[in-house]
Amino acid sequence: MCIGYPLQVIAVEEERALCRRADQDAWVDTRLVGACQAGEWLLVFHGVAREKLSPLRASQVSRALAALVCVEQGNHQAIDAFFADLVDREPQLPEHLQK
Repeated sequence: MCIGYPLQVIAVEEERALCRRADQDAWVDTRLVGACQAGEWLLVFHGVAREKLSPLRASQVSRALAALVCVEQGNHQAIDAFFADLVDREPQLPEHLQK
């Protein structure tokens, strides 16, 4: 299974961008997403940017990945902290299914 992760662009060259996640830098192929600017967020799979992300979406993906790490480590109690917007909320059916 491939999992994409958000990286923030810190420098740009032709068809690639130097990106950072935590304290690690990596060059990313940007040919699929086009020109990038420093500060933008990219969703990256195997060193290739697949999508540009808003800062909010990058944060959401990062939290979801952190939750997966918690599950992998058996720390199920910590998961709620990553999805605070869903805790104690009643699920809603899509409008077309509410009838």
